[in-house]
Amino acid sequence: RDFNERCAQCSEVNWGLTDGGRFYCRSCHNVTERTREVVNTDFITNSRVQTISKGLRKQDKNDGGCEWYICEGFQLVLKKQAEALEALGVCPQMKDEILCNFWRCYLQKSKQAYCKRAAGETVKALSVCESSTDVDSDPERPSLLHLLSLSESEGDLQTDCSFASSVSKVSESTSVYSGSVDGSLYLMKNEKEKLRMTMPMTLSFCYMALLWLREPITLSELLRFVVEGHIPYLNVFQHFPEKMKLCGLDLRIFCVESWPVYEEVFNKMHELAAFLDLPRFPDITDSCFLHPDMLCMKYLMEANLPDELHNWTCRVVKKIGIGEVDFLTLMPGNKSTRKVKYDVLAAAVIVVVLKLLFLLDDHYEWLLSEFAEERNKNNTEGGPYFEFKKWYEVVKQSLDVEQKKLDEERAKYLWRCEKPLFYSVKNKSKVLKRRQMVVNLQNQFGKLSGSVRRAEKPNPSSFQLSWSEESTDGSCFHGHSLKGVLQEKCGLLTAMNPDYWLCTVKLCNEKLCGHLAHYREVEFPQSYHFVLGLFSFLLRIQPSYIHDEVCMIEHKLFNKKLYKKLKYNTVLRK
Repeated sequence: RDFNERCAQCSEVNWGLTDGGRFYCRSCHNVTERTREVVNTDFITNSRVQTISKGLRKQDKNDGGCEWYICEGFQLVLKKQAEALEALGVCPQMKDEILCNFWRCYLQKSKQAYCKRAAGETVKALSVCESSTDVDSDPERPSLLHLLSLSESEGDLQTDCSFASSVSKVSESTSVYSGSVDGSLYLMKNEKEKLRMTMPMTLSFCYMALLWLREPITLSELLRFVVEGHIPYLNVFQHFPEKMKLCGLDLRIFCVESWPVYEEVFNKMHELAAFLDLPRFPDITDSCFLHPDMLCMKYLMEANLPDELHNWTCRVVKKIGIGEVDFLTLMPGNKSTRKVKYDVLAAAVIVVVLKLLFLLDDHYEWLLSEFAEERNKNNTEGGPYFEFKKWYEVVKQSLDVEQKKLDEERAKYLWRCEKPLFYSVKNKSKVLKRRQMVVNLQNQFGKLSGSVRRAEKPNPSSFQLSWSEESTDGSCFHGHSLKGVLQEKCGLLTAMNPDYWLCTVKLCNEKLCGHLAHYREVEFPQSYHFVLGLFSFLLRIQPSYIHDEVCMIEHKLFNKKLYKKLKYNTVLRK
């Protein structure tokens, strides 16, 4: 007897069978409690129920794979990432409540699930996944050949790390173009259409959930944990169940051969929040970790700078209003407010404070260092004065060592996954044999060269550089005094330095240029470049992003003086 009831989710009569014998809706993926024992594939008589294509049936028979959709693959990736974040100490409700609801809303908004599908869409998805001979014989589908990077003669897909960008001919014996049902159709869609899901967007989802919960993890930390391997991202498809066969076009979707980019993940998160019509996010108050005052304290400790600088960062934050709740809290879809990069903003505040006190013009900061050095030689009481020169030497030495380690790790990173990938069952033995040969050769060369295997990765930490106040070599500057650069005026401590140089007099149009200001190293003092480079390393971003925020803060801080200067110059031209 046929199952003709309407789906409770989308009211469609479009049923298929899972491996467990349960009926599921092909339109919205809703699985019912109704089960049926399947004897053969001829039981379907309802014309509205689509059968699995020949290519997929053949794959199921030979490889033991099951029918799955691209959105199910991304759902599994998000699940693994959420579990990894929970293991790092994130609130347990992130996965089951926040991230899950965001994902369901995305599936509904993008019409992949929890909705009524357009007529014929399922048929189109299945027809694209027909056997390779059908596709090759159709002259109107040449684009599929360009989407697929496949060379059966090579056997192992991971032999060339650039396989995702190369294009090769498809063998006539290839049975399917993808292991998923809708892999080929998914890649044929316009990338901008309804925010098509990508691997970087999984991190955008995670960051959006972290921001909603106001968790003490910034975007730069999230991406660093990804690179260090604490959060699944690179070769995450190795965690897919054995029955979810990944081949062909699926590799173009789930294989990642580049590190996640801060700007891309950040922008996609804001696009997602607007696309999902999310309400105003929970307020970022002064007690939240993402508040500039909190983050400045963290980065001052990591940069080995005096604790007294925190009073100055707080004064700058309060002066220009970047600590206000309305400025910091995300309001999706509000184009009038600037998108806040909490970690970059805090680093830029510290840079501005250093410019206020030490000028960073390759001259004044060294004069202050000489004065502080003489003072420390004769100092018998109180804490030592902060010496910029000594701080520069200590931090630069440590930074060079850590940067070298990072560069070596990235250069040695093997993009090839441990789990061999193949397109069809006939290549399985060839791929496994070839992979075993590669592993044996690597072990033999490793013994000959005396290379040592990498030790187990350390536990993740929020601090990349650590400084102990108990050290006797004077390498920790947290307790050093700023008295050498301050003077008391009208009962308040002010900077002895009366001057200040602006990074730029006029800001660019961010929408047109992509930046508020252009950063060229040769045009700025080396001290300024070093400080930018330090925070660039800590945040794993380009120095130009921090430079942009510095320019923005400077224009807020000196807005009145800049306005008068620009107005005066305009009058002179007239």
